[in-house]
Amino acid sequence: MSAPILPSVPLGTGGPHVGAQGLGCMGFSEFYGPSAPAQARETLRAALDAGVTLFDTADLYGHGANEELLGPFVRAHREQVFLATKFGIVRQPGRRTWNQVRGDRAYVRQCAEASLKRLGIDTIDLYYAHRRDPSVPLEETVGAMAELVQEGKVRHLGLCEVTGLELGTAHAVHPITALQSEWSLFSRDVETSAVPTAAELGVAFVAYSPLGRGLLTGTLPDSSRLSPDDARLTMPRFTGEHARTNHALLHTVRAIAAHRCATPAQVALAWLHQQSRIHGLTVLPIPGSRRPTRLRENAAATGLTLTPAELAALEPLAAQVTGTRYADMSSTATARE
Repeated sequence: MSAPILPSVPLGTGGPHVGAQGLGCMGFSEFYGPSAPAQARETLRAALDAGVTLFDTADLYGHGANEELLGPFVRAHREQVFLATKFGIVRQPGRRTWNQVRGDRAYVRQCAEASLKRLGIDTIDLYYAHRRDPSVPLEETVGAMAELVQEGKVRHLGLCEVTGLELGTAHAVHPITALQSEWSLFSRDVETSAVPTAAELGVAFVAYSPLGRGLLTGTLPDSSRLSPDDARLTMPRFTGEHARTNHALLHTVRAIAAHRCATPAQVALAWLHQQSRIHGLTVLPIPGSRRPTRLRENAAATGLTLTPAELAALEPLAAQVTGTRYADMSSTATARE
């Protein structure tokens, strides 16, 4: 399959049109082994050539270094790039892990100003609350974000890892353009409440880790061969018996890929794209491709339509996955459902 120019889709009801697949930029800076800035810049250019317009980052990634990496690219292509970034997760300098979330008004404004400075732009296209702060009313957090819209510093608002009820609460304060949570063949908890509520409200669903952090590509090495600083070593799905069970589930994905002359990643992304029709909302995956070749392969998934029989074969997989997404799930929507 050759990579087509991506079609555009609306980012929610009445929202801007963006390429049907975005690019998650976290891995350019950390979490999945050593970073390669030159390769990252090459991948960013390849993404734009393929029709990717939504580029996703956060102040968390690389302690701000990811935003700094994207800054020159965004500024050089400002009319084409739809830039999404996030605030809310607090990390101590030099530490990979985090144990605090903040959503108070002062912190929202502080983070927005810092992100704008690192990116070197005047306006953030889509600003997400990275996680819900349980100590602060959601209305306060979204209200502070809405003030940024009124001031022209932010164009659209988003939330990450919230329940359907929380999404409704936030949307009543200010229209929410996008909800970002993990959604893939191996992670389907969001279909319980978040997806139906997003569909009802006309909110787009931006799916992070659509390839299960590499697991669904079929190319991920045994955990013993991952870089020592790879964050997946801390995630239950990638270690011990959980890893062996989950790798075995790829047999169905591989079989469909072989039959369709596609890659397992393309099958997984095609499945997610088809959830848009099934659930009645815009579904926009943001795979974290780190190389141009992978970027182009993943973009080609928009040209693959799975048959009803193939969809039925893939349906049972998520229920058979073992191990939680994170070692600590307390900050995810799943823990609050």
